Amino acid sequence: MRLFDKINAGEVYIIAEMSANHGGNIENAFEIVRQAAKAGADCVKIQTYTADTITINCDNEYFKIHGGLWDGYNLYNLYEDAFTPWEWQKSIKEECDRNGIDFLSTPFDNSSVDFLEEIGCEAYKIASFELVDIPLIEYVASKGKPMIISTGMGSPEEIGEAVDACKRMGNDQIVLLKCTSEYPAVWADMHLGNIPDMRERFGVPVGISDHSPGSLGPVVGVTLGACVIEKHVRLDTVDSADSAFSMTMDEFGKMVEDARNAKLIAQGPDYRLTDGEKASLKFRRSLFAVKPIKKGEAFTAQNVRSIRPSDGLHTRYLKEIIGKTAEKDIPFGEPLSMDMISKE
Repeated sequence: MRLFDKINAGEVYIIAEMSANHGGNIENAFEIVRQAAKAGADCVKIQTYTADTITINCDNEYFKIHGGLWDGYNLYNLYEDAFTPWEWQKSIKEECDRNGIDFLSTPFDNSSVDFLEEIGCEAYKIASFELVDIPLIEYVASKGKPMIISTGMGSPEEIGEAVDACKRMGNDQIVLLKCTSEYPAVWADMHLGNIPDMRERFGVPVGISDHSPGSLGPVVGVTLGACVIEKHVRLDTVDSADSAFSMTMDEFGKMVEDARNAKLIAQGPDYRLTDGEKASLKFRRSLFAVKPIKKGEAFTAQNVRSIRPSDGLHTRYLKEIIGKTAEKDIPFGEPLSMDMISKE
């Protein structure tokens, strides 16, 4: 698991979230791994649950979804459609290993944690909706693996309680993800300005779990200090419960490129000149004779100007030399130097 290696090196760790986008076919799951690796992801994430580990099979009004992407579902039926069979998950992890990328999963109860321990999961994700499940967070944290915690819907107090739960179990390998739990998320609701505040407030690395369209959210997040990006990905040919707010692999590849370039752009503070800037110094302004000047003739605003390039005196001396006289003949286009100027 390269999560903290990349964070400590100042790089962005990028997670491709598979979720339900395998469409119920393990070959699609393997293809997502292969294409995510090719697109530059550091990790593929899945979710480890069954409908029974995440809710109950009940048609009471409490369990029905009204409006939004999953209108008309009850929770049990949604999770029956969307889950990743547990018997696939070791093979998905092995496909990640073959393609040189990390494997990560979100568990939703203790039995799923135990299962993931058996297959060698090296880190865990806590979903935004489980941010308030303190017993689950404690159990996951007790395994001593890195903890990536999404904070959608979370108040500062609730986020702090989740962080404290990890630390209580002796686990301070924590990354928080700023998340807006809307599907898809609206840009005006994303509040990515929370990223630097969360980093300062909780004293841990902060990234973004993004459900908004395109690359803009991750790019802005990175410029604000996000060190992890999580984005749902899908295959062009597969429809699922999550495909409507997921990126195609081509879009994901472009996002990876944009986010890594945004990280480079946002570096600083650093006022050292680049090699390219050093070469450009030649074309700064300096003081030149812009008319022929005879020995003994006064320097004026008409015969001396600040122009490009930089071979002459620094422009700070312009007011000082105006009114003084030339020590020798100075041809048109000659850079000025101190030995050309009278000391009077």
